[in-house]
Amino acid sequence: MDNKVKNILKYLFWTAVAVVLVWFCVRAIDWKEFTKALRLCNWWYVAAAFVTGAVFIIIHGLRWHMLIKPLAPSITKKDVINAYGIGFIVNIALPKVGEAVKIGYIVSDAGTTPEGRRRLGWDAAIGTYLAEKAVDAVVLIILTVIFFLGAWGRADGSVELGGGSMAWAAAGLVVIVAAVAIVSYRLRARGGIFLKIWNFIAGIGDGLRSIGKLENPALFFLYTALIWVGSWLTSTFIVWAINDIEPFTVLDAAAGFNLMVAGSISTLIPVPGGFGAFHGAVATVMQAVYGIPMGSGMIYATLNHETQILAQAVTGFWCYLSQTFFRK
Repeated sequence: MDNKVKNILKYLFWTAVAVVLVWFCVRAIDWKEFTKALRLCNWWYVAAAFVTGAVFIIIHGLRWHMLIKPLAPSITKKDVINAYGIGFIVNIALPKVGEAVKIGYIVSDAGTTPEGRRRLGWDAAIGTYLAEKAVDAVVLIILTVIFFLGAWGRADGSVELGGGSMAWAAAGLVVIVAAVAIVSYRLRARGGIFLKIWNFIAGIGDGLRSIGKLENPALFFLYTALIWVGSWLTSTFIVWAINDIEPFTVLDAAAGFNLMVAGSISTLIPVPGGFGAFHGAVATVMQAVYGIPMGSGMIYATLNHETQILAQAVTGFWCYLSQTFFRK
């Protein structure tokens, strides 16, 4: 079986998973409550979440440009932002394909030498992208530990899940990650899953080391902070849009953090557009931590997810027009 057939089968499988997840999510919705929430929510906050989602893409592009510029000085910030936006819109329908598309745009925009060789090879472009993702992976791990520690949990700071302290859950998570790293390192010579895991961990290390070679690492980390603050704001704006409506009155900015982490973790499931996976993860956290029924949680999840999908689609389409038709 060649790679093309494997990729098609993989896409069909994850599309089917998305359909099943969406079906389970839709079954839980009370449509009268859903329409009431849409009628009563503050749409100005929803609009703010939309704008923040669009700015999120721009900052992503600016950060990636910092890694690409030393390798291909001719590539402009606008080119990289456009590539990032186009990648987002492709990912809505074809998960992970958007990554190849955005890298392809960058390699193409770098142009060729007089001898006909590419100024920026695919391997170098992929390396810059992986370096960027390595930083985000580390940040997500840190935020996940904070979530499990319950530092941003309920007001009394004593969030419990399944009768056990979340602090113990966080400690267990750290131990598991460390054990997986050690085992994969010792067994990497056997190849297979052990080598893949170790290469992933090593790739994070290589990516982090490459950041130190930038002319302005502080600006890179500032962009990173803005990206994650923006992600928290998009989540929190939707919280503020509905927290005057029962049963969402228990939600606040701290809840926005928890729901952001849940939504970010759900992206590890490569379903098209995150449909179903995002909704299920976020609604599950709302029920476990805040006692909000799954059906009600779907209201928040749908508002959040579809606002961001719309922001990505509109921004990505504009980036495509800019890159394809508006260029001199």
